[in-house]
This record gives sequence, structure tokens and C-alpha cells, in this order.
Amino acid sequence: MPMPRRASVDDYFAQLEAHQRPHLERLRELSREADPQAREELKWNLPNYVRGEHDRLWMLQNFKAHCSLRFPPRFFTAHRQQVQDAGFEAGEGFIKLPYELAVPAQLCRSLMLARVAEYESSGAGW
Repeated sequence: MPMPRRASVDDYFAQLEAHQRPHLERLRELSREADPQAREELKWNLPNYVRGEHDRLWMLQNFKAHCSLRFPPRFFTAHRQQVQDAGFEAGEGFIKLPYELAVPAQLCRSLMLARVAEYESSGAGW
């Protein structure tokens, strides 16, 4: 079944299923704390955290059994082992966060802050 069309980032969160909401709300909170300057924008029907005109820092994704925190693959490559060492599955640019496990807040915050630092030092977009 296709994902329902969202009108805004707030609408995205309003349409989450009950089992998805706690994880994605926590990631939203961490995102806002990690970079208060980033804007929340809906891109590809998903929340993206954006700086500048179009520079995406990271994106949140929801799936049936997990959610993901997605970064540019070239950025994430340097952090993949850190994610795996913490016991989480790492894909091409993302950390897979099963709903049955608590959100690893310290790990996610660390990744977000590293991405903000990279952006601020280099201006690297996606």
C-alpha cells in the first residue's frame, strides 16, 4: 500500500501509525536540537532537515517495522562502522532503527552533529 500523500511536515507526523510515532517524534526532537538553524521541509513526502537554499542535511523515513535516519552516502561512509559497532544495521547512507528497540539518542545526535559540522566547514550538500 502506497504511503499517503502529506501536505506538510506536520501532516507527515499527524499521519504516522501509533507504533511509528514515538521513534519519529524523538528523531524530530533530536534534529531540532542538533541544528536549530535547519528548516524542516517535506521532500519526497518525507521530512528533510535543510540549510541554505536546498542543502539537505538528513532525512527521516518511516517503514512498517522500522524507521531510518538517512544522510548523504559520502558522509555516512565514515560513520558506518560506528553505527554497526552500536548494534544497528547500516545501509547505503542510513541507520535502520527497529521500532521494538529504543532510539539510540546519543548515536543519532552524534551523527547529526557531525553532519552539521561537515556542512558548516565545507558547505557540502547532499
